[in-house]
Amino acid sequence: MSRARTLAQVYRDFGEVDAAPTSPLYHRIAVALSESAEALRAIEAAPARKRHPTVILAALHDLALAGRAPALAAAYAAADRDAAAGAAVETLVHMTDSVVATAVRRPMRADQTGRCTVLYPAIAEAARRVGAERIALIDVGCSAGFDLTVDRVGITYSNGQFLGDPSSPVQLSSSIVGDRPLPTRAMPEVVARVGIDLDPVDVTDADEARWLRACVWPDQPERVARLDAEIALAATEPPLLLRGDAVEVLPDAFARVPADALPVVTTTWALSRLPLESRLRFLHRLDNAAAGRAVAWVSAEGVGVAPSIPTLGDRRASGHSIIGLVVFDASTLRAEAIGRCWSRGRLLSWLTGS
Repeated sequence: MSRARTLAQVYRDFGEVDAAPTSPLYHRIAVALSESAEALRAIEAAPARKRHPTVILAALHDLALAGRAPALAAAYAAADRDAAAGAAVETLVHMTDSVVATAVRRPMRADQTGRCTVLYPAIAEAARRVGAERIALIDVGCSAGFDLTVDRVGITYSNGQFLGDPSSPVQLSSSIVGDRPLPTRAMPEVVARVGIDLDPVDVTDADEARWLRACVWPDQPERVARLDAEIALAATEPPLLLRGDAVEVLPDAFARVPADALPVVTTTWALSRLPLESRLRFLHRLDNAAAGRAVAWVSAEGVGVAPSIPTLGDRRASGHSIIGLVVFDASTLRAEAIGRCWSRGRLLSWLTGS
């Protein structure tokens, strides 16, 4: 009973604190689950690490999207909070094994939207410094590979600048902090796209694409539409996905890059999951790859996370991230902090000259 009461409080708090401001649907469902003893017992059938509301709600959403929970799907489509709450409890109680199996099998997928707002100007700057006319993108921690479409999106900045493709189905925006403009040069031709992840997502696989959608709250239509556009864009030119530890897989990724292209490695909030020793080995891998060619690394990581990137005197865990650019050329390593960003790219401050 103590565990049940604790779990009930977790779900109530999630509904009233986390979901209420942006998702009335999930607010109502989470509170309903917190008040149902049967639903709480069903949730407890999942391993402890898989009982969090976001995981269970995503698993229920996946069943609805797959057509296996039609009442829940209909309630979501109608944005009927009371019907959705009742259907969620019923689905969880009567399809416990399916909900738990989905929750256990599938890792939660974070919203990746916005990262290209940071990556586009930084990658273009890397290419300019090396004089590269062709580049190859290698994204570490790629998940669904949306960062690898960076040259194919359109980005509007609050100061009136625009980068990318105005006709792209994926249009992003970012607010500029400060008065320094972004460099306006276009990104060179991208001739290879390689993603590295412990568990990459193949967006051409219907089940994997559906799970990405399931992780988005169903009553947030703008996020749903943006994700659908991102999935469609990535699927038109799927990247090469390499599964495994980044430090171990990087040499294979570099081997896939044409000799006349500049490899640009990107990390966006990926290195914080690695211990310091692995981050230093990652840096060493990049240095080794530059023995016979120039290599660039563009990073957006928390203050002090990316080795060799200056912290500008900023405090760790200060609420923003540093945009770093490192160019490895033979025995020379040039590292610079070229910007700061907040909210995964929704706000951006450019620091270097254009």
